[in-house]
Amino acid sequence: MGAVATTTVAGVLLARRGLAEPVGSLTQLSTIRLGRRTAGRTPKIGDFVPLASLDDLVFGGWDVFPGDAYARAVEADVLRHEHLDHVRGELELIQPMPGAFYPEYVRRLTGTYVKSGRSKAEMVEQIRDDIRRFVRERECARAVCIWCGSTETFTSPTRAHESVSAFERGLHESDPGIANSQLYAWACVKEGIPFANGAPNLCVDFPAVWELAREREVPIAGKDFKTGQTLMKTVIAPGLKARMLGVRGWFSTNILGNRDGEVLDDPGCFKTKETSKLGVLDVILQRDAYPQLYGDLFHKVRIEYYPPRGDAKEGWDNIDLFGWLGYPMQIKIDFLCRDSILAAPVVLDLALFLDFASRASLRGTQEWLSFYFKSPMTAPGLRPEHDLFIQLMKLKNTLRWLMGEELITHLGHEYYD
Repeated sequence: MGAVATTTVAGVLLARRGLAEPVGSLTQLSTIRLGRRTAGRTPKIGDFVPLASLDDLVFGGWDVFPGDAYARAVEADVLRHEHLDHVRGELELIQPMPGAFYPEYVRRLTGTYVKSGRSKAEMVEQIRDDIRRFVRERECARAVCIWCGSTETFTSPTRAHESVSAFERGLHESDPGIANSQLYAWACVKEGIPFANGAPNLCVDFPAVWELAREREVPIAGKDFKTGQTLMKTVIAPGLKARMLGVRGWFSTNILGNRDGEVLDDPGCFKTKETSKLGVLDVILQRDAYPQLYGDLFHKVRIEYYPPRGDAKEGWDNIDLFGWLGYPMQIKIDFLCRDSILAAPVVLDLALFLDFASRASLRGTQEWLSFYFKSPMTAPGLRPEHDLFIQLMKLKNTLRWLMGEELITHLGHEYYD
């Protein structure tokens, strides 16, 4: 029930009353072209694909701090009272369930509203009980889970992550390689609930959960919501590469003062986020294929916790590039963004698309949802796609394919007919 979750919930409640626009949401605002450009078929995605409507949604979740969604939204200080007060009554009815929390994975937080259990296996069972009770009491037909929790300290896969049996054994032994977010993901997949990881944690990107997702026929996606600075990189870098402009250096720094900034002030958690952010340019620019343009690229990322900014994050980039005959140029970007405002439509879209994927009998990693993530998951051995525009084309073509429409290639072969 932190900033991202409460901003998402309040925004949906406002949008379905017609009191605000769900800006940033593809499922609510974007169109999709069908057939040739001359056909004039460009319905909204929400009209083309049988997605759940905003009126269908009910909300719940866990937290390690008490307080209803209204109180937590006020504390997060993202949305103004002129918005929150319209939906205060609905928000006050949303009470978090106690969180499964081991503090060693998020050292800057001290949870006061937490579950207790003799093992991590017992924690998973408590989460599963929460899910069943919520679905039953709210009379839900289906459920989806989107992880909006904090970045955890950096971890790598261990033997416990190699198979379903190894992970189950690790849960009973409370293996230290199994972090908080993995408990929720495992519980959801066991319950047949689609799951997306919005943080850079090791959560659903290891063999054991892939195996379980295939067995239970559950779609999963991740990781790390692509919102501010990395969103800009996946727009700018493809443009530079498309024009074969070289890049010598890309320095990025962020200042933010919300709970995300506080958590990332811990070096272990920052390493998790840094790893997620650094991979984007290497993949887009393809250093090995273009060594003369990007082989010596120096890429540095910094995140600074600065409480006065709250959720209003500032992402600053300096790009040292070069063009014809090696002559130097610079680009400077100062993105004064709002972290939760950018993340909320991502959460909504992922919930609706994953629910649709489940009903379409898709299972395992949903690479077509890479559009929403900094570190998109792929099938083992494949390179992730980071170019925002290729990601969008893949997303829309997947929707066309699922609905039996012709795929769009932009070939333009009609000029030769």
